[in-house]
Formats: sequence, structure tokens, C-alpha cells
Amino acid sequence: MVAAPTDDLVVDGRIRIPAADLVERFTTSGGPGGQHANRSSTRVELSLDLTTCGGLNDVERRRLLDRLGSRVVVHAGEERSQSRNRALARRRLAAVVRNALVVRRNRRATRPTRASVDRRLSDKRRRSETKRSRRRPTDDG
Repeated sequence: MVAAPTDDLVVDGRIRIPAADLVERFTTSGGPGGQHANRSSTRVELSLDLTTCGGLNDVERRRLLDRLGSRVVVHAGEERSQSRNRALARRRLAAVVRNALVVRRNRRATRPTRASVDRRLSDKRRRSETKRSRRRPTDDG
């Protein structure tokens, strides 16, 4: 089922994914809950095809395709209500897209400080001494 036309997915202040690009499927959630869980289609699977999705510029689309692949799918089945699961799935999808769009800074390699090297080596010596003291005594001592 395709989402209602007025339900655009707001990722952040400037990115809005058209509802026509979202595909929703509803299934039974399974698990505990008895008759309700077995008979009601409350679990939501929300998917988005990034290759044809509107609302993204070329740079954003390329970044999302590199990080997430061509299709993003999220599931929500924790709630008993289909509408609450639908809202939860939409929040999850928005969060996945928002996190994938973050530009990560490159790490600049730095050398450890002299103090951190000294701490590491003294800890190693201390651990070594502790382990040596636990050994069985030798005959020549």
C-alpha cells in the first residue's frame, strides 16, 4: 500500500520525501498477544526506493545510495495499534535517512602523548608483575 499523498516524510528542515515514494505493507505481528496478534495486521514494513525517490538532490542521493543501498526498509511491530506502528516506522525511516546524510569528518592521525605511552607501559609492567607473582615457584629459587 502506498502512503496517503499528504503524508510526506519530513527528514529534517529542508528534506521532505514525498508520500508517493513510500511503500507500506501491513502484516500480522506474531509473538505474544493471542488472538489480536494473530489476526490483526498491525506490523508495518515501510520501504523507500532511493533510486527513484524525490525530495533529494544528486549529492544527497549519491551519499544515501553509497551508505544504505538502493532500497531502505524499516519495520515496526511493537505496538498493538497499526497507526502507532505506522508512526514509529516513519520516525525510524526518517532517522535512518537523517543519520546516513551526516557528513562524517575524516580522522586525522595523531601521535599518543608521552604521558599516555608511559601510563600504558607502566600498566603493562604492573599486570606482568601480578601474573608473574601468581605462577608456581620454580625449583631453582
